[in-house]
Amino acid sequence: MNPAPTTPLGYVFDNDSPHSARHHACLEEALDPLTLGHLREAGTAPGMRCLEVGAGAGSVARALLRLVSPGGTVTATDIKPGRIAPEPGLTVLAHDVVDDPLPGSGYDVIVARLVLQHLPERQEVLRRLADALAPGGLLQVDEFDAGHEPCLLAPSPDDARLYERFTEARTALMRASGGDPTWGRRAATAVRDAGLTGIRIRPHVLLRAPGTPAVGLQLHHLAQLTPRLLDGGFTRAELDRLHALMHDPGFAAATGVLYSVQGRRPVRPGHPPAHRTTDSTEAT
Repeated sequence: MNPAPTTPLGYVFDNDSPHSARHHACLEEALDPLTLGHLREAGTAPGMRCLEVGAGAGSVARALLRLVSPGGTVTATDIKPGRIAPEPGLTVLAHDVVDDPLPGSGYDVIVARLVLQHLPERQEVLRRLADALAPGGLLQVDEFDAGHEPCLLAPSPDDARLYERFTEARTALMRASGGDPTWGRRAATAVRDAGLTGIRIRPHVLLRAPGTPAVGLQLHHLAQLTPRLLDGGFTRAELDRLHALMHDPGFAAATGVLYSVQGRRPVRPGHPPAHRTTDSTEAT
């Protein structure tokens, strides 16, 4: 058992970190095709009014703007949105989704990717996001369940055990910071309990192998968490071995399951949706 970390805890993956630019680039490469593909399939179209909370470096917001142009708008919010450049149709706001009022209501599309699992107040935030939708509007929540991230291939059993010890320590640090690294498995129920209907669920597992964006994310987690991991009982030699292991052609691992969950605000009789939408319940 590792001793409790002594480094002060806060948000585990901070936009001010020197590693954050590469971290966001790996997120964009690994996850944007999934996030944006689901938004396209749901009928996101020109003229729609959209909100993304926890927008990070803004890759989803910028791509979403292309989906809703001409005539549509996107508001991108983050506590530290300095990496997002505004442009015509894209408004960028510094915003705390827990404490600050949402920037308006009546949105056709709201996106929250890898945000809610970090927030102890996630269910209240989710309800406010649901209430900010127009009738028939779509909320998409993309969240990992990091409860099982197995090492699939390693040069030795000791390497496999070291990697899995690292993944366990990473999830423990998230919990100590107030997050829930397994919340992805409960996202669909939470979206339903926020009052949305037509729940659609798509699970994805990515391969972490040398050169993949998914292993790039893990390498940047390792770099960003190094001080806390050292506080928690890892040695410098072990962290160096982890870095080398994730570059080794004999290494492969799986991510946790990414759950992409969509729900829609119900349309009241006599109040047609602002945009024609489809509504179905599906698990794939």
